[in-house]
Amino acid sequence: MKLTLRFNTVLLLMTTAFSGFAQQKNAKLDSIPASPFVFPNTFETDTTAVPLVDEQLAFYNYSFTNKKRLDSIRNVIPMDYNEYVQKYIDVYTGRKNMMGKMLGMSSYYFPIFEKALKAYNIPDELKYLPIIESAMNPHAVSRVGATGLWQFMFTTAKGYGLNMDNFVDERKDPVQASFAAAAYFRDAYESLGDWLLAIAAYNCGAGNVNRAIQKANSRDFWEIRPYLPQETRNYVPAFIAAVYVMNYAKSHQIMAQKSPLAQKTDTVQVNRFVSLTALSEALELETDALFVLNPSYKKKIVNGTEESPKRIIMPAAQLDNFARIYEVLNDLPVDVDTRVYLASNDDKRLRNKSRQQASKSAANVQHSYHRVQRGQNLSTIANKYNVEVQDLKVWNNLKGSMVVPGQRLIISAKAAPTKAAPAKSKTYISYKPKGSGSGSAKI
Repeated sequence: MKLTLRFNTVLLLMTTAFSGFAQQKNAKLDSIPASPFVFPNTFETDTTAVPLVDEQLAFYNYSFTNKKRLDSIRNVIPMDYNEYVQKYIDVYTGRKNMMGKMLGMSSYYFPIFEKALKAYNIPDELKYLPIIESAMNPHAVSRVGATGLWQFMFTTAKGYGLNMDNFVDERKDPVQASFAAAAYFRDAYESLGDWLLAIAAYNCGAGNVNRAIQKANSRDFWEIRPYLPQETRNYVPAFIAAVYVMNYAKSHQIMAQKSPLAQKTDTVQVNRFVSLTALSEALELETDALFVLNPSYKKKIVNGTEESPKRIIMPAAQLDNFARIYEVLNDLPVDVDTRVYLASNDDKRLRNKSRQQASKSAANVQHSYHRVQRGQNLSTIANKYNVEVQDLKVWNNLKGSMVVPGQRLIISAKAAPTKAAPAKSKTYISYKPKGSGSGSAKI
């Protein structure tokens, strides 16, 4: 199926970065759930890898300069300065290589984040959150399955309109995931009424935040902090510190590193299946260079259809390559099974829970029988398994209390053989219907 675009229209699209998608996405804003907190507790306590700090910090390095700088950064979200924030300033200013990479990638990612946050009237400062969530790596996956730049869990992602199937994982799509994150923060702030609390809820869930509020009898983050999960206690000060370092990097000799992400890109919508490998060849690029701009396509296949066009972002193309690019986008067949299957929930906590339940069931099976050891009697065995001596006698058809070493005893009613119930006798009731001869009916 060919694109319904003339060649010159394609060229126009390819010279207008993000414009087509911006209109499409703005038209879809209302499709994202507007009710407060669709899945408020899906984010648990390990969606990030925030370095831990001591709970009882000695504030020996108070910096009036850092406090003044944070006060100057403050816009909507409070940029409080205390010993915990200072500790993370020390951590991040000590990671000059990492923060230099963040500065380099910010020139590509921040405009995407800012556009999504602005669409929902969310404070611009939240664009720094992916630094501590994923180190701005769209392929980041936490130990529990949180995925992408914004570290969405599967259920939360589905609730905020992101799609996961055998071709695509939109949690890895910088644009799609950013709009979903902005929608989440809209709901979090409407529910909690405070931006630091909303940030905390993004990490540990609104349920944990509300419980901490009740225990502390306060809605101030720093007062409820001791009642939050350990990672969340550090999550908010780490965020404030990241904002500080990104704004005052040069003051700490942190320089932006060159990013592998192209700074000048073109965007085109396709309504057919397109191979990113073939497109990269047409663009005279390494496949990975194109894949890093389109990280959500699992098979490096863009599965566009008439009903659901897909977006491709590419480095600005050379004029000499346009004819080949047009062929790939319009005519080149892709040898792939085009059937789409929805992805299953990849929350690793569910698998851990299943393993624990299976282990518990196995333990129950192992404990259904007991091999009598030397010196044991029915009383000691009954006490060991918290059952009655009389039950042991019934389950094992024992007439007395004598047991011998090596004897195997049933110690669970579930493992005891059941006796076949006597067959119910068939009852026949004789009656004589009106207007007929004698007869009988079976009830």
